[in-house]
Amino acid sequence: MRLVEVFDTTLRDGLQVEGVSATVDDKLRIAEQLDLLGVHFIEGGWPGANPKDVEFFERAHSELALTTSTLVAFGSTRRPRGKSDDDATLRNLVAANTPAVCIVAKSSEYQVVEALKTTLDEGAAMISDSVRFLHGEGRQVLVDLEHFFDGFKQNPEFSLRAIEAAVVSGATHLVLCDTNGGTLPHEVGDIVASVASHVGTDATIGIHCHDDTGCAVANSIAAVHAGAGHVQGTLNGLGERTGNTNLSTVIPNLQLKMGFQCLPEGRIERLTSVSHHVAETLNRAVDAQAPYVGSSAFAHKAGLHVSAIVRAKDAYEHVVPESVGNGTRFVVSEMAGRATIQMKADELGIELDGAQINAVIDDLKRLEHEGYHFEAADASLELLMRRAAGIVPEFFRVESLRVITDELRDGAFTTEATVKVWVGESGPDGDDAERRVWVAEGNGPINAIDTALRNAIRKAVPHVDDMHLTDYKVRILDGDNATGATTRVLLSATDGQRDWTTIGVSPNIIEASWRALEDSLVFGLFHRDHRH
Repeated sequence: MRLVEVFDTTLRDGLQVEGVSATVDDKLRIAEQLDLLGVHFIEGGWPGANPKDVEFFERAHSELALTTSTLVAFGSTRRPRGKSDDDATLRNLVAANTPAVCIVAKSSEYQVVEALKTTLDEGAAMISDSVRFLHGEGRQVLVDLEHFFDGFKQNPEFSLRAIEAAVVSGATHLVLCDTNGGTLPHEVGDIVASVASHVGTDATIGIHCHDDTGCAVANSIAAVHAGAGHVQGTLNGLGERTGNTNLSTVIPNLQLKMGFQCLPEGRIERLTSVSHHVAETLNRAVDAQAPYVGSSAFAHKAGLHVSAIVRAKDAYEHVVPESVGNGTRFVVSEMAGRATIQMKADELGIELDGAQINAVIDDLKRLEHEGYHFEAADASLELLMRRAAGIVPEFFRVESLRVITDELRDGAFTTEATVKVWVGESGPDGDDAERRVWVAEGNGPINAIDTALRNAIRKAVPHVDDMHLTDYKVRILDGDNATGATTRVLLSATDGQRDWTTIGVSPNIIEASWRALEDSLVFGLFHRDHRH
């Protein structure tokens, strides 16, 4: 298996995406995850560019114990007509004290003449002087050849001259950058092949792509196919504009599909968990439909697909999901057939006979027609199936609830809820059932109902206090009916050990919210009882 090095720039290029920021602690934790995954290089940032990156490199030496990856500091060549030994950027790279450095260099005639306002001779000298200086300081030097593909198409002679300036001065890697993201795979393949033929074994050819045409992953694969042995990108495709090459996609494509060795043995199985860990740290969720690592990457909804997978796992899965740390999911909706329901029941450990499966299917079709969406409400679906099997205890039964909202003279609003509830598994007619009435105020009707209900049942089920709301979403299903529209409420909750989502649908938003809230409490109580 030919080795293809993986260079991760999530901590530098990836953080240039709009809406994403990371603290120094975040960056240190992400670096640990990347090392756990086993990438060859972790680009930590640009030392001297900002206080955050200065602190990161200072702390990295004492707080990062990398076992697989090499930490890299990023910078640029010396200034035009400047000297390397007194250039602030190069000095900061040396002071970062990383084993390797990566410098960006202009490799396009247009960029040298128009952006740097200097000559091509000086452009080449900037590269050679900078590499020679850093190499002399004992650093491994990687050179990102900015705008390489655009430059090569305009003036290949200067682009190859830039490469030669880097190689003869001691660069170990020549990274060809599609900086504007406008090059297509067939162009990348042809140009990389030309460069590989020109360079030979003097240095490793790398590829750094942006996704402006949606081809960053394809371009990276084309480059490797043409001779590149080093791929740069970010986890989950983060990056400026439309993002960088998505390492979460290109790594399994290269390793599982094409037979290249990108990660150490046994590490690719960590891809999904590391991808999600980084996304959670940066508060930017992984796209559910992301290849390989998305929650829907191996999810099956159509009854035909599920029936086939029952007989042959690879019928609708191009790789074994566990090979990248993901797993098969069976999504239940009104499209579900008997096989889907049976497999979902088996997954949850619920025994359903034929009549019960038919009842679940009938309920699903009816409820989804009304606006329910069980794909997004795992807990409500599980309760539907458990109720069909008759295995959900009745922790409480609400006799009635009432909500009153008043506007006070000063314009403030107050909300009060009254809940009448029977507590006890045998229901209101049983000897051990107890009727309780509770009044509570809240920040709105749903909060008031939730508070009153929890107070009413707390004595019987004190661990209700372990459950907390984490998200509350409302969607209008038929906007033509204006304020009389049917609403769908999704309520997410946690008890610290398990997370779940429930759903309620009704033209009355309070009723829809109540249905979701009731299911949420019942689900949490059920699993708490069965855990202990």
